[in-house]
Amino acid sequence: MLFNSYSFLVFFPVVVLIHFLLPKKVQYLWLLATSYYFYMNWDARYVLLLLFSTVVTYASGFIMEQAQTDKGRKMAVAISFVLNIGVLFFFKYFNFAIDSVNLVLSQIHLSVPKPDFQLLLPVGISFYTFQALSYTMDVYRKEITAERNFFKYALFVSFFPQLVAGPIERSKNLLKQVNKTYRFDYDKMREGLLIMLWGYFLKLVVADRVAIVVDTVYGDYAQYGGVYIIVASVLFAFQIYCDFAGYSTIAIGAAEILGFSLMENFNCPYFSLSIGEFWRRWHISLSSWFRDYLYIPLGGNRKGTTRKYVNLMIVFLVSGLWHGAAGTYVVWGFIHGVYQVIGGLTRPMRNQCNQIFALKPDSIGHKALSALITFILVDFAWIFFRAESLSAAIEMIKSMVHLGNISILWNGALYDLGIGFKSFLVLMFGIAVLLFADFMKYKGIQIRKVILEQELWCRWICYLSMALFILVFGIWGGSYDAASFIYFQF
Repeated sequence: MLFNSYSFLVFFPVVVLIHFLLPKKVQYLWLLATSYYFYMNWDARYVLLLLFSTVVTYASGFIMEQAQTDKGRKMAVAISFVLNIGVLFFFKYFNFAIDSVNLVLSQIHLSVPKPDFQLLLPVGISFYTFQALSYTMDVYRKEITAERNFFKYALFVSFFPQLVAGPIERSKNLLKQVNKTYRFDYDKMREGLLIMLWGYFLKLVVADRVAIVVDTVYGDYAQYGGVYIIVASVLFAFQIYCDFAGYSTIAIGAAEILGFSLMENFNCPYFSLSIGEFWRRWHISLSSWFRDYLYIPLGGNRKGTTRKYVNLMIVFLVSGLWHGAAGTYVVWGFIHGVYQVIGGLTRPMRNQCNQIFALKPDSIGHKALSALITFILVDFAWIFFRAESLSAAIEMIKSMVHLGNISILWNGALYDLGIGFKSFLVLMFGIAVLLFADFMKYKGIQIRKVILEQELWCRWICYLSMALFILVFGIWGGSYDAASFIYFQF
């Protein structure tokens, strides 16, 4: 069931209504049942994988608390990781692993037989697996106590707003909230609905409209070369941001209405002044997961400079693999790792240049240039993320250096990429609204808070205007396949 489907627009109000009508002691059971129903709408068979991950991590937490020795605790956490990562590997990486092995063996004219069956990637398996494993690690580190109530723990793993595409929540936040009871809160509902409206704006007005242009160009990059590739790549940066941030925002708003607070997943990433800052602002729940459960256990920056950069490369390579079983994702992760290493190694030299040439890093011009360079670097890496193959990405990059068709920027050719002139104007307006909202947030001003502080008549004008704009200018209907959020595939 998709957030931008008509079925969800019926499902969610019913869930909220019954949630607050039920006795408070059984509210979590209702949310658990609806979460499983929500997930089963994709493929009911794969709910068994969700249940398996839940049972294994729940049992591991209980066993760790009962264990008398550190060896027993380590054994429990190891088994939990092996079983969960094993299932994730089988469904997401098995075919990729076989293809990679055969690529190497082909050099000596050997191959490994590939099974005839085709594996369908379960929706959200990477998200709920990582969320469940974070619980295992938190119990192992004694940062939380093991949850005794299996059904409350199952709700923590399967909470439907963030089940299939995050944010990847931590037990220290969401599990504690599961143990509370909730009364209807008008202020939370009002704020949650406004948050959801913003998410729908990002998804339906911007992301799905950009997708038409990007799919047209990337789907036939041999015909659309040069400036077409540059324009499509810049637009893809906004597509993936609005698509993923749109889902996370709707999830946060839906949870807010139900009384739950989810962590922020995006914080003005394209205003970042460095790649390091970008990753503190982009997909925060995942980047912080890798920091806490991979980078720091590997030694972080505590074991010298060389080890620090090795750890960074490992984290970003794993991050690339997490996003997908393809060489393009691995290269994307590798590029971001290289960015981090180069940024760290050149920092002393850059600081010295600032002093020699009397540059002012805090000036508006310097910050604007830093943000632009960071965006260009991020956008270049997005080409590998979006391309169908490494060879396609390389061919597109080669094509980008030829600017013979630069006239498409003003001769109207861009309006022949699936959307017309008026729709293109709506797209540009949507991106401008996004950048304005992010800039205000970057400066510490949340437009949502400003709206909520206004008088009743002013607030309702804002609510209705936003809803009407989304209904009129959103991409709807079955003629264009805008149903799936990009990150569902991960």
